[in-house]
This record gives sequence, C-alpha cells and structure tokens, in this order.
Amino acid sequence: MGNGFFTRIGKSWSQLEKGLNDGVSKSKVGKYYKLEARKSCFTKELRAGLATFLTMAYIITVNATIIADSGGMCSIADCSAPVNQTATADCMLKPNEGYQSCLSKTKSDLLVATIVSAMIGSIAMGVLANLPLGLAPGMGPNAYLAYNLVGFHGTGNMSYQTALAVVLVEGCVFLAISTFGIREKLARLIPQPVRLACAAGIGLFIAFVGLQIHQGVGLVGPDPSTLVTITACANTNPQTGECLGGKMHSPKFWLGSAGFLITSYGLIKEIKGSMIYGIVFVTLISWFRGTHVTVFPNTAVGDTSYNYFKKVVDFHKIQSTAGAVSFSNFNRSEVWVALATLLYVDVLATTGTLYTMAEMGGFVNDEGGFEGEYLAYLVDAGSTIVGSALGVSPIATYVESSAGLREGGRTGLTAVTIGLCFFVSLFFIPLLSSVPPWAIGPSLVMVGVMMMKVVKDINWGNMKEAVPAFMTMLLMPLTYSIANGIIGGIGLYIALNLYDYLVVLLKWLAKMRRMVVKEHNQVSATAAVDSANEII
Repeated sequence: MGNGFFTRIGKSWSQLEKGLNDGVSKSKVGKYYKLEARKSCFTKELRAGLATFLTMAYIITVNATIIADSGGMCSIADCSAPVNQTATADCMLKPNEGYQSCLSKTKSDLLVATIVSAMIGSIAMGVLANLPLGLAPGMGPNAYLAYNLVGFHGTGNMSYQTALAVVLVEGCVFLAISTFGIREKLARLIPQPVRLACAAGIGLFIAFVGLQIHQGVGLVGPDPSTLVTITACANTNPQTGECLGGKMHSPKFWLGSAGFLITSYGLIKEIKGSMIYGIVFVTLISWFRGTHVTVFPNTAVGDTSYNYFKKVVDFHKIQSTAGAVSFSNFNRSEVWVALATLLYVDVLATTGTLYTMAEMGGFVNDEGGFEGEYLAYLVDAGSTIVGSALGVSPIATYVESSAGLREGGRTGLTAVTIGLCFFVSLFFIPLLSSVPPWAIGPSLVMVGVMMMKVVKDINWGNMKEAVPAFMTMLLMPLTYSIANGIIGGIGLYIALNLYDYLVVLLKWLAKMRRMVVKEHNQVSATAAVDSANEII
C-alpha cells in the first residue's frame, strides 16, 4: 500500500509538472525565452538556475571579504584613540576597536553591493541576451582592486574612491568597445602564452591571499629572514603578523583545513554546491561563542557583531560604498596603468568565459558566433558600471554557469532564477556578514586550483612561450601585483621575439629595396629606348 501511495504521488507530480511546463512553453514567456526551440522546459530552467547559484553563491562573502580588506571608506578618523590622545596612522594596521567596527559596517555594505550587482547582471543577461549565464563581481579584479590599487587597509597607491572611478571608466570603455564590436580583436593582440598564464597567475595570487592570516586560514606569514614562512601559529604579533610561538597549532587553521577537505571531496564527487558546503561547515562551528575558533570573541566588537548576527533576517542599506566615486586624483600614472590592466583582464576573462559557456551549451554556430552574443557583451560591460556605482569590482560571467548547463539550462530563465536567488539572500545579511576569514580562505585556494587548468594549453617545449608564461604566473603572487605579472610577461615575450621581428623587418626592407631597384632599372631602360628613338 505504501509503495502504491508513493507511486500515485509520483505520477500526480509528474502530470502537474508536465502541465506546468506545457503551459509556460505555450505562453508569451515561453515563446520569448524560446523554451521549445531550445528543447528545454520551465522546471528544468529553475533547477539549472538553482544549481548555478549554489556553485557561485560563495562569491557573496568572498568578494565582500576581499574588498573590505582595502578598508573601503574607513580612515584614521574612525580609529579609537586613548583618552586625551589622537589616533596615529598605524591604527588602521593594528587591532583597533573603532577601525574594526567601521570595517564590519563596510563589509555589510559590500555584501549588499555584491548581491545587488550579481542580481542585476544575471537578470539582465537572462532578459536581454536570453542566455543561461550567471554574473557577479569577478575573482581576480576584486583582488587587484583590494591589494594592488587600494592596498591592505588603504596602504596602496590610491584611495578606494579613486579605484572605483577607475572601475567606472573601465566599464564605460568596455561598453564602448563591445558596442563597436572590437572586443575580440583586442583580446587577440595579447600574446597567447601570456593570455593563458594570466588566468593561472591570478589563481596563484588568489590562493596566496587565502593562505594568509588576515584574509584566510593563516598558513603563510611574514618572516624577517625568508620574507614568508609557514605559520598557523597559536600566537602571532598583532602588528606584524609574525609567529610568536606554536607553529601549526592554530585551531582556526585546522578548522579551515577541514572545510577545505569537505570542499575537495565534494568537487571530486561532483556534488553541486561543494564550495558552499565547506564554507557553511566552518562558519557554523565558528558561530559558537566561548571557543578558540569563535568569530564572536568576548570584546566590544565581538559583542556588537553577535547582537547583529542574532537578528538573522534584516535588510541592510548601503551606507558608505554606493556612489563613492572620485576623479580628484585621476591624473596620475598609476591610474592609467590600473585602467589598462583591468580592461585587459576583463576583455580576456569575460570574453573567454562567455565563449566557453556558449560552446558548452551548444549555442555556437558554424561562423563561430552565438545567438545573443552582442547583447551578452553589452550586459556584461553595463553590469560593471552598475557594480562600480555600488562599490564593487568589475562584474564577470562566471564559469560556474556550467553547473546550470549540465542541468539542462538553455535559456535566459536560468539566469533570471539565479538573479532571484541572489535577491532572496539579500535579506540574510546578518548571517552572511558573520562568515569568518578562515572559512573564506579555503574557497580562495580552491578557486586558485580551478584557475590553474589553463597551463596545460601552454607550449612548455617552446622557450619563447614557456618563459614569458612562467614569468607572468610567478610575478603575480611574489610581487603581490597582477599588473606586474602582465607587464613582465608581455615585455619578456617581446624581448625574446625581438630577433624574429628584426629578421622579418630586414627581409621586408630587402624586398622593398629589390622592388625599388627593379623599378629604377625599368625606368632607366625606358629612358634609354626613348633617347635612341630621338636620335633616329
């Protein structure tokens, strides 16, 4: 009887689902999204959108954590100062109650900004381009903005406001070149080995960030002799981060390692949302107070964070990062280098990802294009402009969209579903803002692992390609700069191929000289004949 009951329930559900899918497919919505033409259905699109969201939802907390490391709009004015004293400039680098409180609010702002920009970008991709692709602030550009441009807690070459202005201008330029159809041509100007190595180098850079104490699990720390060393210490110097004793004794590191293993096993078994499960495991344990791994220590800042966390559901308004764009220091060389670097990374990463996802979904035609390509480029560039206005780094199409494609998503309804999932998460900011760095660090390392797969396409047997590619990957983490890696790789590629360029130039000059001599001889011969005729 039990089996018969469940069989009837299953049949009823199948009939209900079939009726819903048929109804939607024949409606204006179904015809607009071409459900029947692309051999899909409404419920399949919903499942695909949910699968993609689960695989890319980690970006909500990861992106906010990375950009918050820049300090955002926080400054020395937010630092708590001793009685009858003024705060000094190093208060932003040392543990300071006032500054940490400002950072906490900034992170909440960035959580909302990340969610809203991802929601707008994904829904626009679905409605306008009718493609099943999810968009969100890109990994790589966010690290470049936080650690290279603004610097950790504002120690870089430009302010957070100027960096957002760079992102805004880059988005406008990106939109312009997408409008005029020269986006792919720009991508082809970069040498292929440097192009491939760029993704791997950014992956190494992000993984390096995830291994450090302020942004990740704390496995790597500073050393006066060797610059960096293994740490994961039970006690560290709060000013310098140096180990004071007990290497590999940090309980937070071991908890983060457990989360990393959970994520790794999940990816091995191809379980959807594996990146989320590792973060959730570490975060849930870190929410218990009175432990060595708690994210709510018994301090004033910890108490404030815990009281906000207990709200669970809350709608947080962006207070500091939205509209924080300033062009006042836009006439410096660092700004133009940053602009060129962001544009380069955006052109390569987004164009490559869009094309790869389109190919995976079977959208690419015999001419190499795909339906909705032009609008997809415009949506991607326009989303970056929206993101800069909210306070986040450039928006990119996510390779995690492949999860939805594997579930059968073939229309823009998948992307709309992704956007709606981001909208729902907008009301759980108290929980999202309480995710600790040692829960985020493992996911950063895993992102680095995923970005390394492109190295197999580099021709390591050809030193003219291998050397620039290796230098590109090496310089990014070791100099803590994505721009340095790109510049070094391109410069080295040109230097190693300079001889070939000179040979080609000399051959061209010799060919031109022969043509000139031949032309001169023909003119001389013609003149001689004319003279002879005159004599006759």
